[in-house]
Amino acid sequence: MHIDQGWISTATRLASPNVDARPDESDINLLVIHNISLPPGQFGGGHVSELFTNQLKPNAHPYFAEIADLKVSAHVFIDREGVVIQFVPFHHRAWHAGVSAFDGRSACNDYSIGIELEGTDTMSYTDQQYECLAEITQCLMAKYPSLTAKRIAGHSDIAPGRKTDPGSAFDWARFKVLI
Repeated sequence: MHIDQGWISTATRLASPNVDARPDESDINLLVIHNISLPPGQFGGGHVSELFTNQLKPNAHPYFAEIADLKVSAHVFIDREGVVIQFVPFHHRAWHAGVSAFDGRSACNDYSIGIELEGTDTMSYTDQQYECLAEITQCLMAKYPSLTAKRIAGHSDIAPGRKTDPGSAFDWARFKVLI
């Protein structure tokens, strides 16, 4: 695995329209880990990809009617089997963090990379997800030297009180050993 022109060589590319230019492409120094499942607590079905590409059908599930109009994306999504889909090249800004701050600096989307794990706050993540996340993180740290182990946070860390992911089920100690 390597990064070429902002894309992971082994990932499936599925371009999101929910992307724009970063204020400074060289200012990438934060990795934000999220979780997502659509509908909540259910895995598979391709609904996350539909959400990130503005293709989610509001009538496919009652919850989808509430979120179908959201314009959101992440750089990368890792499903339960470790399949990686990339929606936004790393040198562009994905819309994953929302109102956020890290280390006294707001607007985390400007300088961060967002990785979504298919999961919930309370359900254990899979071995394949940890392995893929660690490998991607190592590639990112090699590509962007300002991105260090101390500059990896959960969505809950950058948007406290508003977000809870990746939740108590995410094993930070295990992840840190892997990277």
